[in-house]
Amino acid sequence: MHLSRVRVDLNGLARGDLFAIMNGEPYGAHQLLWRLFPGYSGPRPFLFRQELEEGSDGRQVPKGLPLFYVLSEREPVGVAGLLEVESKPFAPQLRIGDILSFRLRANPTLARRSAETKRSHRSDVLMHAKSAFAIGERTSAACVEAMDEAARQWLVGRSDKAGFRLHGNPVIGGYRQHALDKASRRSPIQFSSVDYEGLLEVTDVDAFTARLLEGLGRAKAFGCGLMLIRRT
Repeated sequence: MHLSRVRVDLNGLARGDLFAIMNGEPYGAHQLLWRLFPGYSGPRPFLFRQELEEGSDGRQVPKGLPLFYVLSEREPVGVAGLLEVESKPFAPQLRIGDILSFRLRANPTLARRSAETKRSHRSDVLMHAKSAFAIGERTSAACVEAMDEAARQWLVGRSDKAGFRLHGNPVIGGYRQHALDKASRRSPIQFSSVDYEGLLEVTDVDAFTARLLEGLGRAKAFGCGLMLIRRT
């Protein structure tokens, strides 16, 4: 596996693609990053996360430019005049009991059965928590905390099988609802994303490593699921 940092030369983008990337539109980013794997036509070989350049690596890069982290089976190939790639092998040496800091952008959903149709459908766990409040209370501190707690419990509920447990409550932020237009669909693709940041303890090395490589949750094609880790 390879973990890569990818910068975009905005001068190489068409106008529509430029607006999509600068607005954090994940479908445009997904299509752009496919160009890192020329000649490959199999299942999507990468997870990714979009951030903004902070200019902290000594390169005098202007702040606020788009920056991508990409975890891939194949080593990505830069595109001259468009995509600059810094890549390194990803093979973390982990042990049970390791304490790691993590960042994760995820799509927290649960399958819920409709009482009317008797069929299951995917539900945004934050919106489900919000719906329990009266309309006039949905901007209250209590509602915000209930939504954050629903997001935390979604992660807690997946941690055991994923080979880790949380240390304390992760910080919840960056909640966003997305509606992506796609020519082949009559209606937009809708999903939400949430950012988590905190500490975890490795409880099962094999399960945790597998989850790092496969991603956590749904909407992986749209910039969710990649967990970035570092030692404390």
